[in-house]
Amino acid sequence: MSLATLQQVLPPCLTNGTAVAGLVVLGWEDAMAYVRAAEALQRPVILQAGPGCRAHTPLPVMGAMFRTLAAAASVPVVAHLDHGEDAAVCQMAIDCGFTSVMYDGSALPLAENITRTAEIVTFAHRQGVSVEAELGYVGYYGGAHSLGTDPGEVALFVRETGVDALAVSVGNSHLMIRPDATVDLARVRAIQAVAPNVPLVLHGGSGIPAAQRQQLARETTICKFNIGTELRMAFGAALRAAIAQDPNCFDRNQLLRETIDPVSAAARTAIKGLAGI
Repeated sequence: MSLATLQQVLPPCLTNGTAVAGLVVLGWEDAMAYVRAAEALQRPVILQAGPGCRAHTPLPVMGAMFRTLAAAASVPVVAHLDHGEDAAVCQMAIDCGFTSVMYDGSALPLAENITRTAEIVTFAHRQGVSVEAELGYVGYYGGAHSLGTDPGEVALFVRETGVDALAVSVGNSHLMIRPDATVDLARVRAIQAVAPNVPLVLHGGSGIPAAQRQQLARETTICKFNIGTELRMAFGAALRAAIAQDPNCFDRNQLLRETIDPVSAAARTAIKGLAGI
């Protein structure tokens, strides 16, 4: 099909009981595996370049990679910047061909988060790019604690910023290696009640049990789940197995090729659950 934006793939999820997977990319093999998984299920997919990825691979390379995969894909593919630190990084991603950017001002005071987010929304929309923002702080497993999203701030935030999607903190955390998170469904309901037309996003999707991810997609306006850790774990297991199978193999391409099918299978499971199929 072609490149798509969040504004194109998320709004249908508000009413059809599904959600789209935002899959964290760290290299070519997993990005290719994700697109193959999405094509197998005929579902859109969001390829995400987060801070860890960007520290290893320059944005122009990631942008070209995502656009190359999208050009040959039979499903919509969103090229998404995850956790953009500031307006400059967001604009750089747009210049590199990304179709969607996430600005993370969640650690800032509300007024400053609104001001900075609105600035990014203005120039991104002018260039046909969608914007995700975060309100309430989503913490890290074994690190900074989450600060829940205040439903009382949501209506003001979405009205003043014009964001296309809103990441919220409702018990989810990044980098969870087990699905032990407890999502505060009452908070989710309160948030969607004041912003019913704004697709909500849950970061830290690997920490949420698959059955609950499917329930939330079906019953709420959470339209995007970011999933990374469980897929990195599938990659690591496949790579270790490939090395163990042939300890004498030194060919990087041969070893990495062995990760594609297992990672694609893990991605298919995640995407399928969110689609309710």
